[in-house]
Amino acid sequence: MTDNTQQRPDSGPNSTPELPTQYAPAEVEGKLYERWVERGYFEAEAKSDKPPYTVVIPPPNVTGSLHLGHAFEHTLIDALTRRKRMQGYETLWQPGMDHAGIATQNVVERELAKEGKSRHDLGREAFVERVWQWKNESGGQISGQMKRLGDGVAWSRERFTMDDGLSMAVQTIFKRLYDDELIYRAERIINWCPRCLTAISDIEVEYQDDDGELVSIRYGEGENAIVVATTRAETMLGDTAVAVHPDDDRYRHLVGTEIELPLTGRRIPIVADEHVDPEFGTGAVKVTPAHDPNDFEIGRRHDLPNLAVLDERGVITAPGPFEGLDRFEARSAIVGALRAEGRIVAEKRPYTHSVGHCSRCKTTIEPRLSMQWWVKVGPLAEAASTSVRDGEVKIHPQEMESRYFGWVDNLHDWCISRQLWWGHRIPVWYGPNGEMVCVGPGEEPPSGEGWHQETDVLDTWFSSGLWPFSTLGWPEKTESVEKFYPNSVLVTGYDILFFWVVRMMMFGLYAMDGTPPFRTIVLHGMVRDERGKKMSKSFGNAVNPLDWMDEYGSDAVRFTLARGANPGTDVPIGEDWVQGSRNFANKIWNATRFALMNGATVEGDLPPAEQLSAPDRWILSRLGTVVAEVDAYYDDYQFAKLSDSLFHFAWDEVFDWYVEMSKTTFQAGGPAADASRRVLGEVLDVTLRLLHPIVPFVTESLWTALTGRESVVVADWPADSGFRDPAAEREIELVQQVVTEVRRFRADQGLQPGQKVPAQLELAGTALVAHEAAMRSLLRLQPAGEGFAATASLPVAGASVALDLSGTIDVEAERKRLTKDLAAAEKEKAQATGKLGNEAFLAKAPDQVVEKIRTRLAKADADIERIAAQLAGLPKS
Repeated sequence: MTDNTQQRPDSGPNSTPELPTQYAPAEVEGKLYERWVERGYFEAEAKSDKPPYTVVIPPPNVTGSLHLGHAFEHTLIDALTRRKRMQGYETLWQPGMDHAGIATQNVVERELAKEGKSRHDLGREAFVERVWQWKNESGGQISGQMKRLGDGVAWSRERFTMDDGLSMAVQTIFKRLYDDELIYRAERIINWCPRCLTAISDIEVEYQDDDGELVSIRYGEGENAIVVATTRAETMLGDTAVAVHPDDDRYRHLVGTEIELPLTGRRIPIVADEHVDPEFGTGAVKVTPAHDPNDFEIGRRHDLPNLAVLDERGVITAPGPFEGLDRFEARSAIVGALRAEGRIVAEKRPYTHSVGHCSRCKTTIEPRLSMQWWVKVGPLAEAASTSVRDGEVKIHPQEMESRYFGWVDNLHDWCISRQLWWGHRIPVWYGPNGEMVCVGPGEEPPSGEGWHQETDVLDTWFSSGLWPFSTLGWPEKTESVEKFYPNSVLVTGYDILFFWVVRMMMFGLYAMDGTPPFRTIVLHGMVRDERGKKMSKSFGNAVNPLDWMDEYGSDAVRFTLARGANPGTDVPIGEDWVQGSRNFANKIWNATRFALMNGATVEGDLPPAEQLSAPDRWILSRLGTVVAEVDAYYDDYQFAKLSDSLFHFAWDEVFDWYVEMSKTTFQAGGPAADASRRVLGEVLDVTLRLLHPIVPFVTESLWTALTGRESVVVADWPADSGFRDPAAEREIELVQQVVTEVRRFRADQGLQPGQKVPAQLELAGTALVAHEAAMRSLLRLQPAGEGFAATASLPVAGASVALDLSGTIDVEAERKRLTKDLAAAEKEKAQATGKLGNEAFLAKAPDQVVEKIRTRLAKADADIERIAAQLAGLPKS
């Protein structure tokens, strides 16, 4: 029973609020959320003496809208934070958005294009002002959608990666890394988008199978000729070597010699490099260091020149007949010229292979040699690896650790510069004589003739890597940093384990003196359709969660997502499942409404156990077990299991059994009915609090109506009462066996659920005597009157239920069904007996296997006895 929450001003312990006959989510969800925010339930106070619990939101793009992946992730985080708030923690769920450099710049550039302008027409400063204008007017739609879902975030603390405080954090850590020689500028191969005209990160490259061509080209003449194969014939203009494996006898005599590069007249060396796979193709590869990452590394090892032959737009720059052609036009033209010279050995079309595309504009990515800024990740990655290996940070599920180490132990230096105008401009100034100065916060940049700032901005992931501490006010030593860092847990998808999680680990450990940004990393899977297929607009299976919220309510969407959330695995979801969750919310509503109409209460202490009926003691015993079970699942981040446990307890045990059994008690009245009203109030109170983190809206409406108190959001989380009554549980299990068996029999006979049937119950000598009224009510059984003649007798749980189905039962059909069931049970017994009588099998089989077979045998014996008795009870034909 709750005793810590104050009563609502408009209700009291003796009031019985009228609940509508049906639950209408659209009518209550928005109002409830506004009330929660107005009352400050989700805010976090740094001065509080409560223990902290902190989770940062994986910042959605300012251009984005809520998709099912967001809804899934936010449901899990909201469940964790709502529970911790109820447990008495000072709980901070930190909200905010990412400035999404490329995506946002593209959005604004498209708007400008409609006006017949480009960003260059405005100039950098005016363009950035235009982006801020768009952000303030149109960006951040997702914030309102998060409220629809019920996200309990601290809105007063909302941050944006381009706000003043976070911009200072970015400049601070850049300066520190630069001074520690962990940031440098160098020419390297990067992912280049010829449409967006910028380097992009690996996560912004989408790979898909494209139909291209594989062309085999003969370099050189006669015995010294070498054949190489390529899907990008245009890059041969930039070849500076041919590479073979040093142990390949076919080419050993050519290593160190030169060969003529077709169409160019240049001679290039043949080098030996262990990177080459002698078993693949001809065992020889063309080396284009300026246009391929692997070739670049070969070029560095052999001191080869880097010859760039494509400009930033993918246009050929090499002097000659192909100069000025687009890369794809040049590809066809070059193959044609090689064919005319007789140098094409083989052509394969179509040749399906994986090709990278820009995730923003779908343009084919071009590997390109470019002067960029880089983070030297070696020492940072080592610290991030050690923190997990030493157990300072735990990854859940644990099997995902190998994927983490696979990334962090093999990191290459990180390209952090982007050729954009929207973003954090790199705080480096260049002087007229080659000087380079990095400027930190509060420092004056150099001025004078010839000085200018770097034009590139930082990768968006650079600023989001600071998210766990920059959002708290770092680099200032704020009260929030002291209170809420490190974060308690990070909940995010396994698909950005490298792109975001590893970078937060590196920056957190570096900036915060070796303290990791969070203690636990919880990785979830991706949301897929009901067939397990990835959701995509192009596949036609993408779902807007707002449509489902409109149709079924936010609680239904949340419960469906949580019930599918097994750690680290993908989540299939279909509309039928959301409908099922809506039905669950309706079931909760109807059961609580019935309880209120029948006087269920949370006032006063629970009666002593000896004054309670067996059903009362049974449900309280089960309640204690479920509280402990749910706590254990939460602590292990088993959202699917805890949701399933609550679903079956609430629907199957509370609503379908206890509430139904209570009806006869309430009808009888007296002290037993009063006790059951108090027990029903207790069970609903605790169950609604257990359900609240997953389905906050319906539980808020019902819990406040039931208790008359302020809000379940700030109620105590239920504690395990410790009450267990195995005897009551066994007794009610017997009732359930009888009811289930008779219901099955009725269904087999085609009887309607509400159809009443005369019956005689033989219960003497069993614990079932006290439950005859409840069982008759549950089974729609009338007392046996004059002329009663049993047409079927069902022995079950040590009792016997005789039914008079005159005119309603097909005796021969029932005999046929039972005979079939008996044959199946005898077959099962024979199989189990045979195995248990096989000494060789028993000698080899594990103990648990043998025990399972013994259990099967015992069940078969019980089934044979039960079915034989049922057959004997049928009328003679």
